[in-house]
Amino acid sequence: MDAYVQDLVTVLQRNGHRSVLRHAGIDTTAAALVAAVSRYARALESLGVGPGDLVAVFAPNRPEALAVRYGAHLAGAGVMFLPAPTDADRRARLVAQVDPRLLVVFPETAGLLPDGVAAPVAAVGAVPGIALRLDALAAGLDDRPPPCRARSGDLAVVVPSGGTTGVPKGSRRDFAGYTAMVAGPARTDRRQLANGSLAHLTQVLVDQTLLGGGTVVLQDHYDAVATLSAIESERVTDLFLVEPQLFDLMDRPEVARYDLGSLQTLTHVGALAPPVLRARARARLGPVVAHTYGCSEVGIVSALSPAEHDRPSRFSCSGHVLPGVRVRFRRSDGSIDPRAGAVEVRAPGMAEGYRNRPAEEAAVFVDGWYRTGDLGCLDDEGMLRVLGRVADMVGPGTVLPVDLQETVCHLPSVRYAVVVPDAARGVRVVAAEAWPGGEVDLGSCRAAVTAVHGREVASSVQVLRVDRVPLTEQGKPDRAALRASAAAVAEVCA
Repeated sequence: MDAYVQDLVTVLQRNGHRSVLRHAGIDTTAAALVAAVSRYARALESLGVGPGDLVAVFAPNRPEALAVRYGAHLAGAGVMFLPAPTDADRRARLVAQVDPRLLVVFPETAGLLPDGVAAPVAAVGAVPGIALRLDALAAGLDDRPPPCRARSGDLAVVVPSGGTTGVPKGSRRDFAGYTAMVAGPARTDRRQLANGSLAHLTQVLVDQTLLGGGTVVLQDHYDAVATLSAIESERVTDLFLVEPQLFDLMDRPEVARYDLGSLQTLTHVGALAPPVLRARARARLGPVVAHTYGCSEVGIVSALSPAEHDRPSRFSCSGHVLPGVRVRFRRSDGSIDPRAGAVEVRAPGMAEGYRNRPAEEAAVFVDGWYRTGDLGCLDDEGMLRVLGRVADMVGPGTVLPVDLQETVCHLPSVRYAVVVPDAARGVRVVAAEAWPGGEVDLGSCRAAVTAVHGREVASSVQVLRVDRVPLTEQGKPDRAALRASAAAVAEVCA
């Protein structure tokens, strides 16, 4: 079986002068992308980069970043698009942990480069203090594709976890595993808007789109109005958002001003989504909302298509388990249950483990299965329902965080809420956003939790008013920040 990058080159060569990437209103044709990929492959090979090596990239959402990635893969090397933790110490520890053969930055991302990096550093574009210009080295080289050096068992990608509690882990896949992960049907009409960080699931969506003969529209980052504008002007068919972004987008008054008729699928993934918000998303955006469940270690596990997302009973499920993916459940006593428990997954595109994190790898990659840390079950339709993190079962009672979230989000004063259990204090933090111009009614929140879940559960709840739920680089709720804010408020009130 050819590595995915060889298949990608073949598809791009076949598409010739057809536009396959758009960024800032500028087209990159398939032929131009192949030429850039080929030049970067030769430039990296001239630096001794090849099979078994890892090229790490602080990547902006630009065609050049993708060309470097595909060039490294054509040269047989692995690639990691690095996430961007906010503090320099975590970034330094991340780079040291993944131990790249070469670290690549761009003018937009040079500020993320931590001090004292041991790996050689190259830049694409002029960056003060970095002498090695990868783009200059590539300029003028043969733009015909060199022989693909990617071998099925060699390292292909390292994909970071969210890393909200420390240095992100990087799940590693060889070329065979990654090729299986990005395989899919050809969709030449697909126009995928990519406005998430390339470090996470966005890179997979980009690869799948290009392999299928479609077009990727790149935006530098998520912005609600820019997203709506791009859907209309670029005739976007497919969009992926993490759930806080979906709920932000659907509640914007600008939604009604844009033509979203081209949109076929708006897929959301990430934090748990209460049914009341998922129903509101469908009502406001139309029958295009889809939901998937997965993680960086195993890829997509299950999916609920827009057509299946058609009744209230399904607004709390994650859809059918995908073909080729196996799911099982483990009871608290360690035995296997066919219907409910802690979710374990085996998948064709599953990671082999974590790069240079042997202890964490041994804890969750066990006997060919990945232990997700999530609680779940199969419903009467055979669909997967994800109930929350095992570690989030904090406080009295057996109420799930998503059930608390559902209760609070039904209140007229609450636009959006996130529940973050704080095991250290034994409380359930409910961070609640008001509608614009309004204020979250704390008394109503407590009364609703008491009425639905009982006084014992209500006694463990701390409602935290927030102007906006703080988000991580991925756009997911920043659980550590919410716990810290809630603890500070509790200390002041004590």
